[in-house]
Amino acid sequence: MFKGVIPFAHHLLKEVTNEGDIVLDATCGNGNDTLLLATLVGETGHVYSFDVQQQAIETTKQLIQQHGWNNVHYIHDSHAKLETYLQEEHKEKVRAAIFNLGYLPRSDKKVITEAPSTIAAMEALLHNLKKGGRVVLVVYHGHVGGKEEKDAVLQFVTNLDQQYYGVLQYGFVNQRNNPPFVIAIEKRQ
Repeated sequence: MFKGVIPFAHHLLKEVTNEGDIVLDATCGNGNDTLLLATLVGETGHVYSFDVQQQAIETTKQLIQQHGWNNVHYIHDSHAKLETYLQEEHKEKVRAAIFNLGYLPRSDKKVITEAPSTIAAMEALLHNLKKGGRVVLVVYHGHVGGKEEKDAVLQFVTNLDQQYYGVLQYGFVNQRNNPPFVIAIEKRQ
């Protein structure tokens, strides 16, 4: 049976992430991706968890604390500024990152991710990604502003040099209502 987009995105992260790695959740939302990353990197690893909404940061903190992890750095700011927050010893050592593009479920649907900040974050991540590392994006685009971000992100990843990056798109093409899909970028060199 085919994996859904979230299980597939998590599978892609699990394949490359190990104990002690540096990883990033660019849109922590309800904390599920941050929890997965914290578990994968263990106590010797480090998770950067970003969100522009304080509600998302608080929900994520609670989830992580419930599971007993203390390897997460919470950042209430745009993922576009990730280079500002990346500790010097972690620069160019990021193993994996995940984005969930769109809006936070059960919150203000007017607060959405947008192409300029998403692309700025991807550029910074690709610069700081280790060889063999991955950036995974789950693209939700069935909301106001979603199509514009989807189109810009697809244009950005399509233009990445294949010598340096492999780019995969995964999704169900026969589902109604703008089904989400996954974009994964793997650094080759």
